[in-house]
Amino acid sequence: MIPLDTPIPDIRRIQPLYQKRLLKLGVQTLRHLFYHFPHRYDDFSKITAIADLKLSEVATVQGKIMEIKNIRTWKKKMMLTEAYVQDATGVIKTIWFNQPYLINTLKRDSFVSLSGKVNIDKTLYLSNPAYEKIAANDEPQITTNTLRHTGRLVPVYPETAGLSSRYLRYFIQIFSPAISQFRDWLPLEIKKSQRLIDLKDALLKIHFPDSPESITRAKRRLAFDELFLIQLYVLRQKIKWQKNNSPKISFDEQLIKDFVTRLPFKLTDAQRRATWEILLDLNKNKPMNRLLEGDVGSGKTVVATIAALQIAKRGWQVALMAPTEILAGQHYKTMQNLLKALGLKITLLTGAKKEKEAAAKIAAGEIQITVGTHALIQKTIKFKNLALAIVDEQHRFGVEQRAALQNNVAQIEDGASATIPHLLSMTATPIPRTLALTIYGDLDISLLDELPKGRRKIITRIVTPTGRQAAYEFIRWQARQNRQVFVICPRIEPTQDSAALGQAVSEDRHSALAGRQDWREWPRTNGLPKRKENAWDDVKAVKEEYEKLSKKIFPELKIAMLHGKMKSKEKEQIMVDFKKGKADILVSTSVVEVGIDVPNATVMMIEGAERFGLAQLHQFRGRVGRGKHQSYCFLFADSSAKTTNARLRALITCQNGFELAEKDLAIRGPGEFYGSRQWGLPDLSMASLADLPLIKTVRQEAAKLLSKDAELKNYPLLNEKLKDFQTTIHLE
Repeated sequence: MIPLDTPIPDIRRIQPLYQKRLLKLGVQTLRHLFYHFPHRYDDFSKITAIADLKLSEVATVQGKIMEIKNIRTWKKKMMLTEAYVQDATGVIKTIWFNQPYLINTLKRDSFVSLSGKVNIDKTLYLSNPAYEKIAANDEPQITTNTLRHTGRLVPVYPETAGLSSRYLRYFIQIFSPAISQFRDWLPLEIKKSQRLIDLKDALLKIHFPDSPESITRAKRRLAFDELFLIQLYVLRQKIKWQKNNSPKISFDEQLIKDFVTRLPFKLTDAQRRATWEILLDLNKNKPMNRLLEGDVGSGKTVVATIAALQIAKRGWQVALMAPTEILAGQHYKTMQNLLKALGLKITLLTGAKKEKEAAAKIAAGEIQITVGTHALIQKTIKFKNLALAIVDEQHRFGVEQRAALQNNVAQIEDGASATIPHLLSMTATPIPRTLALTIYGDLDISLLDELPKGRRKIITRIVTPTGRQAAYEFIRWQARQNRQVFVICPRIEPTQDSAALGQAVSEDRHSALAGRQDWREWPRTNGLPKRKENAWDDVKAVKEEYEKLSKKIFPELKIAMLHGKMKSKEKEQIMVDFKKGKADILVSTSVVEVGIDVPNATVMMIEGAERFGLAQLHQFRGRVGRGKHQSYCFLFADSSAKTTNARLRALITCQNGFELAEKDLAIRGPGEFYGSRQWGLPDLSMASLADLPLIKTVRQEAAKLLSKDAELKNYPLLNEKLKDFQTTIHLE
């Protein structure tokens, strides 16, 4: 028997051509082949006598081929393979399109099993049915155990060019005896309490089901496995994290009250609640690990500033790391303005500002708050007593970078033991509840789920092709009023016309669900490599839009262009110039940071809006509406289809990002919402991320197990599996 970890190129029964195609699907070993799960099933289980067939039903017939021939249709220049199949009750015609080779496979007088939809053209016939040969002594009916492509629930797999589900079913079936080698690592008591089938049975039934119920049982077991490993990992991380020590920063009630009173605006209830949760965490000697999650414009920086004030006034240091110089500079100016009356020393440290003097003052403890980019984790930067590390847009940094800000840069000697700073992460991307309980299950979460009072609702409109010119005229009028406009271009495949793409998945690599350097992008837990991304020509899309707008639509306006192939300094300068009003319109891709605060920008125009997720569109919309003028968001759709408009209409009726994130998940499904192309997860595992009851159950079981055996000493197989999982996902 072939060992499970045998590389596909070493399996002689698989031809080299198919070896390459399997590798392209991410199937590197025999083990991976069994974890290449079906994404749906064709129900061909109804075996029917030919005389009993009904129009439009999907059925399986079994009989003898009486005649078979190829026919060329000159009108459509198509090759038809036409066969007549007979059983004890009658004869039915069968037609296959452009498969002339079948005449060499399905011979006259041979017995076949055919599954497909019954159509009519004068008489009933089967159109392009699935087929397989059966032995004569099995006719007219055979057991489903001997069938592979017909007469049963037939699995349909993710495919690649030249490797269809038919071939995948063949390979999986001939190697299926190797499934007996799998060791079931899930503890017996959990399998019993949750009524889960054995791993071997689950793998057999997911590929060779004998009923819909067997598919459900197999899916539940395999989905439980995926979620259980994640929950074990994040909960153990939380336990490990809580074993560290951090400075206990006592709450200075009068300081915070005075500061809040002097603010030029009133804090929202959500800001007050989040601030109190953070201050309570800081008042403990165990490290805070909290995610501050809120819509664009919900006031995360103010909450972070209050925490920084509490730390600095107690004699400790704070570091805030942002992904770009623009965002770092924005945080720096905001904090300076809010804290200018309190005599705190704040500095900005970016890649363009590496003064030795600043580094020396930070090391000496003379600077209380340091705001910067990756420059904060240079080897030359050392903090004297860092007590709080704040990471903005935390998904933009890898685990190692965040750890460097805490550990490499900031070791604090506290008697005989070293302590680590508290960690506050921030994100503007609303996270559905299911994701918060899984991928971010090791974090405490504070929500800013309301916007500051007085902020105007952004007027959102869907612009179909017929309304495009009117929208352009409105944008021209806004520009004449000295307002500014953002234009976001969709990412398009270079081999496809933009209008032909239709609805595609969100390509926002800035979203919290697609952080390229973070382990939470989650490659498959069974050792499959991450699939290579398709080539996306975002630069071409921006350049084409820039040319169209600047030469044909708005030749009288100043238009700037921003795309990912520009150098960092060039991008930063373009954004700064736009903020200063040197351009009327900024054309950009979805993957380039445009989240700077431009109060004068009143229009967000999004091309190909149907290609983005609702949550991402909401993020774009949040780039405007920051000033005193009424703002607008125009969703330019390439299609007038009702389904497209129905999905986009959710943005018109809903202004809440958290609600939209849940709707987005429900509409598009987990595979598209979470970015399965980036994560590399099979559809089955992706689907489990939307099952809130299952996630809660798995989390409870993981917590219960760790409460009695945190090191998993009594569960060697599970401990080994968890170690493999951590290695696979390339943790720090």
